[in-house]
Amino acid sequence: MHRRRPFDPRQPFPRFRALQAGIPRATVDSDAFRRLLHGVIVSADVPDSAVLRVKAALACHFDSAYASHASAARVWRVPVQTRPGEHVTVVDQAHRLRRAGVTTYHRTGASVAVRDGVRVSTLVDLFVELAEELSLVELVVAGDWMVRRHRVRPKDLRRAATTATGPHARLARRAARYVRPRVDSPMETRLRMLIVLAGMPEPEVNVSVRTVDGQEVRRFDLCWPEVRVIVEYDGRHHVERVEQWESDIDRREEIDDEEWRILVVVASGIYVDPARTVRRIFRLLERRGLEGLPARPSEDWRPHFPGRLAA
Repeated sequence: MHRRRPFDPRQPFPRFRALQAGIPRATVDSDAFRRLLHGVIVSADVPDSAVLRVKAALACHFDSAYASHASAARVWRVPVQTRPGEHVTVVDQAHRLRRAGVTTYHRTGASVAVRDGVRVSTLVDLFVELAEELSLVELVVAGDWMVRRHRVRPKDLRRAATTATGPHARLARRAARYVRPRVDSPMETRLRMLIVLAGMPEPEVNVSVRTVDGQEVRRFDLCWPEVRVIVEYDGRHHVERVEQWESDIDRREEIDDEEWRILVVVASGIYVDPARTVRRIFRLLERRGLEGLPARPSEDWRPHFPGRLAA
């Protein structure tokens, strides 16, 4: 049953609700209100946001509806690029609406979370939903983020993917197998996936490296302890603090004294020329004699990391 929400012009609402609340038609159609979707408006002074647009999509649905897919990802602030438009799931097939800019799905029996006052897909369900629009690498980014930031268990993502049906279930299952705990950033996930898709043995994530006397030097993003190789993603565009920069140098020199090798990758090594990054890492691992390393890198990474330069 559709429960009548208290009328609040600072929350998205169907235009007819303003008329029912006694606001003159001339006022409703004036610059005092701003159109968000067809037939859905809000007070003009309310700042635009992703959550506001999601609320607009839900405003004309029954209260049992919830934001899903890309809309839920924006409410949860999952760090991936999602497709435009809003996405709403209803629990009764008869509740599906046709509205420009809104895609409606039907599903029963799903658990629903509340985030920023919005009913949304749980993160476990959202992981499977995002398989419909994300690439393999970006879906792993989403999964790693869910585990790190919201303590979702990787086994729950794998379970949800295993029971999923439809044309995108296979991608969800494949991505779930790559999700790892303790991943600090989306770029770290992308770098790890570049390495794995190139056929190299998967590095350990965020390993604490210690000196011979057992003192922890620091944690590094990706590591093959057996051959003392570290790969780090460095996203700094400038040195924020000289003291921090000098401290990093000191720690890296301590690592070098223990015969570790550190290879640093920046954003261009992933987005612009990933082939060079693959070659750099492969050659270092080859020189270090890493077991399980193939004779040459696989080409499977190329569809996922097109880069901007001819390799």
